[in-house]
Amino acid sequence: MASSDQIGDFLTRIRNASMAGHRTVDIPASNLKREICRVLLDNGFIRKFVIVEDGRQGIIKILLKYNGRIPVIQGLERVSSPGRRLYAGVEDIPRVINGLGYAILSTPKGVLTDKQSREANVGGEILCKVW
Repeated sequence: MASSDQIGDFLTRIRNASMAGHRTVDIPASNLKREICRVLLDNGFIRKFVIVEDGRQGIIKILLKYNGRIPVIQGLERVSSPGRRLYAGVEDIPRVINGLGYAILSTPKGVLTDKQSREANVGGEILCKVW
């Protein structure tokens, strides 16, 4: 069955795989998911991700990161959803756990973290929070 919230499904797959202790997780590919993976990689939440072409839309294979047996991703939370889009100006971008986590935003300058958005002085749609 097709999911109406592709980003919510993406985050749930990562959350479930990390809590179950899996090393990798496979997710149907899209450009937005690819950019979210890039942000997670740049900020040290995942080890690596690879796009595998399968003749259709492709698959993103994510290698999860752990400290011993404890997953680096302690929490993933979907903020904006298809039924309730949440946008924030640069002054209204939330801080996640007083700056220890990241809010991931879709902005006119691409997919950025809350800190990068403040530096670029641009707001956008708050996709999710990760810590």
